[in-house]
Amino acid sequence: MKNQTKSIETNTRFEEKGALESAEYQKSQGYFVFEELSNSQQSQKGKVLARPIESIDLEKVNSIDQLVTAYGEASIQARNIGDCAQVWEQMLTDPDRPTIFLGLAGPLIAAGLRKVIRDMVHYGLVDVIVSTGAILYQDIYQAKGFKHFRGSSDADDSVLRDLYIDRIFDTYVDEEKFWRLDCTIGQFASALKPGKYSSRQFLAEISQALDDENSILATAYRRGVPVFAPALNDSSIGIGLTEHYHRCVKDGKPGVTIDSIQDNYELTQIVVQSKATSAIYIAGGVPKNFINDSVVMSYIFGKDTGGHRYAFQLTTDVPHWGGLSGSTLSEATSWGKVSKKAEHAMAFVEPSVSLPLVAGYVMKKGLGRRRPALQMTWDSPRLTSLKTVG
Repeated sequence: MKNQTKSIETNTRFEEKGALESAEYQKSQGYFVFEELSNSQQSQKGKVLARPIESIDLEKVNSIDQLVTAYGEASIQARNIGDCAQVWEQMLTDPDRPTIFLGLAGPLIAAGLRKVIRDMVHYGLVDVIVSTGAILYQDIYQAKGFKHFRGSSDADDSVLRDLYIDRIFDTYVDEEKFWRLDCTIGQFASALKPGKYSSRQFLAEISQALDDENSILATAYRRGVPVFAPALNDSSIGIGLTEHYHRCVKDGKPGVTIDSIQDNYELTQIVVQSKATSAIYIAGGVPKNFINDSVVMSYIFGKDTGGHRYAFQLTTDVPHWGGLSGSTLSEATSWGKVSKKAEHAMAFVEPSVSLPLVAGYVMKKGLGRRRPALQMTWDSPRLTSLKTVG
């Protein structure tokens, strides 16, 4: 009873203190007093302060989608992750079924994201992939039974070089197996009909030869998701193709070459024939710019698409250096790459952390299940048909 009385007294004193700090009290003490807001200002202020930050309550979180939803009601990068998930959900539920382009850059396979990306394709969450060659090469590397290994960013790289071990930050790969795979890709190219191929065509040929249900390329081929690597030369796939090219030159025989301008032509046709487009950028680099330039190139076909209807990016690159990888999606609007009315978001969180969260959100909500598949028919370099099925 004594403690209860003390608590009541404490609360009373607190209430009295609040009353003493009223405007009248402040004036009497010679303190600064805010000007009284007009009724319209009070109304405006009420609207601005209408949505409080909600604490993340882990006692109520039982799944990834619930955690990401809670992030969306918090702040800083947690809110940005929640916003990116919301934009992806809008892409997947838009009745116009926008074509979703996925840009992939960075050490995503080394980071352990191979299955996450494969599942995004398998569950119908993306329609077109634009990737660096390195990511796709490492997908092939694992499809052939080779592994990435836990390493250390503090390793002695001179020792690793003597052991033919390549380091990707804190991940190791076997250089001997890389070289074996490079040559295998070169030999694979030699078995194809000589001529020019877009990266999509060449990667489709490789994809058919992969027997691994967890492969990104093999899953994309089964699902009819085209895969482009506009900078394919700048990867170990490019090294394998150079080995093939060298043999062709020595033997005086025709071989396989990659036509990067055909890549432009093919990807832009997908944009032009889509009712609407959306973009997901994981990191930045060439894939981000390639996806955006395909919108700009639509003028070649006499069409202004208006830009991507939805877009989000997960990256650690920042805007203030002026580079493309960190440039904001608002900046892309000035180029016509992202629509002026687009829903867009950016989370500046490294993809090994952020991608499983946003992908887990849309997967756990089953947002790709009722979305009809996209079917493309090619008579290269022409896209003769793009339609939804199912």
